[in-house]
Parts: sequence; structure tokens; C-alpha cells
Amino acid sequence: MRRDWAERVPDLRQLAAVRRITLDDGAERGVRALSFDTGGGLAFWLLADRSLDIGPLSFRGMPLAWQHPAGFVAPGLHDAQADGGTGIQRALSGFLVTCGLDNVRQPRDGLPLHGTLPLTPARVTACGEDWDRPDPLLFAEGVVTTAHMGGACFRLHRRIEAPVGGAALTLIDRVENIGPERAEMRVLYHTNFGFPMVAEDTTLHLDGAEVQAEDRETTCHPVPGGCVAWIARPASADWPAVGARIESDLPFFQIWRDARPRRNVLALEPCNCARAADGTSGPGTWLAPGESWQTRLHYTFSSGNQEE
Repeated sequence: MRRDWAERVPDLRQLAAVRRITLDDGAERGVRALSFDTGGGLAFWLLADRSLDIGPLSFRGMPLAWQHPAGFVAPGLHDAQADGGTGIQRALSGFLVTCGLDNVRQPRDGLPLHGTLPLTPARVTACGEDWDRPDPLLFAEGVVTTAHMGGACFRLHRRIEAPVGGAALTLIDRVENIGPERAEMRVLYHTNFGFPMVAEDTTLHLDGAEVQAEDRETTCHPVPGGCVAWIARPASADWPAVGARIESDLPFFQIWRDARPRRNVLALEPCNCARAADGTSGPGTWLAPGESWQTRLHYTFSSGNQEE
């Protein structure tokens, strides 16, 4: 396949590529990112300075990710413990914000809302295009470390893959306990959709059953063995129909909606722990020193409002 394509272009990156970029204005100044373009209509930024999370994401030119009013704030401007431990509310932005690994949801025991992982700079260990496979793909790998000498010490090993010419991406995470003691790990994948994906006629299905997302409410569904979520909206005068499918192997799936004007965000959140009545988290996953835990999320995007 590579040889066939190579005869038609001067550089294979004309078809699909991963490019390193650095933002250079306002509160985003200095943020390193990896710009993915699959050539199949899917484009997104992997934010190296924000835990290798996903910032902007678009499908066939239509923006799907929600964005915070402040954009993608540089990690040096972020204080997780500000505002009574809710500092992430000043910086939560983009298609994916990975929360944890010591805490998710409301602050507890001195730990901030959604933990200390968000906005932690990553060390990128590899990225680029693999044209030598039968099915070429774009990829990136890196590690993110959060460690406290008197508490939990975790290292997140992340790999992102996106097939060339495709409309899908796969996230593979492995969390390792690098500390000297047994530690409890919690993780929540805050996947954030905004307008035009989120509108009055947007529908949401969880394992085939339609569910409603109530304004200013959070619901957590037990999904033993994982689940499939499907979000879609039909075509309008201004925007084409589009759908997104999320496949998760995690045992809980949380939904949060803020429909206020100038907010309009719908967050779909696979997670490894239940939500308590007070908004904190139930038991997480215990890891012994040197032990690892792994999960995989798969996102697929399509035109039309029928699941494909």
C-alpha cells in the first residue's frame, strides 16, 4: 500500500500526518501539542503539556469538542487546589480530560476536584506515521507521572492510534504503581461534546437504550464489563448530521450536562469507580507496588444519525 501511495505524492504526509506544534498566545502560550490529521476527515490535537489529553477535535470540518472560555491553559497557570480545591473548573477544556489518578469527582481528603493528573505535562516518547503496516496508522506514545513522597505514586503510559484514511481513534492506557506501598487508583475519562454536536435534537444511547441527560445533573450508570455509548444529531440548515460511538471496557459510565447559555456541554465519562450520593467517589482499583492496570477506549465518528 505504501509503495502504491508513494508513487502518487511527493511526501506521504500530504495524505495524513502527526505534526508537533506549540501554541503561542495568551494563557495557552507554550503549550506543546501533536496535531493529528488522518486524511479521512478526522483531525485532533493531542496536548502534550496537558496529560496527553485531546483538545480540539473535528470530523469532516465540523467541531465536536467543547472548549472552556479560557481555552487550553498552560500548566504553569493552573492551580488544582485553588477555589477550595476546584481549580480544574478554570482549565477543564477539550474533547478529553483524563481525571485522577488519586481522586475523581468532588474534593476529598485534601485532594482536588478530579485529582492531580489533569494538566500534568507528559514526556512524549514516540509519535509519527507508520506506513509499513498493512493498515497504516498515526500514533503517539508518552508517559505522565504524578507522585507524592507521602502518598500515591502513579505513572500513566498512554498510546493513541488513528488509522490513516479513517474516522476513529483508540486510546490505550496503562497505569503503574511506582510507589513503595499499595495505592488506590481512580480514573474518569471526561469526554466533552459541545455545539453543534450538542443541540436540542441531539440523542444519546447507552448500550442501545436511549438515555436523557438532565441539565445540571450527574448520573452514573453501572455497566459491568463495559458499554457502548452513541451520541448523534440530525442534519440542520447549518450543519450536517454526525454521530460518535464510544466503546469502553470500564465498569461505570457517568453523564453530566450543563445546558446553560454560553456553556452547553455534554460530558460522557467512562470511569472505574461509582459515584457516591455526596458527589465523591466510591472504591477505586488497588494496585500493589509495581502492579499495572490497563484500559482501552475506542472512538468512532460517522456522518448521519444512525449508528454505524
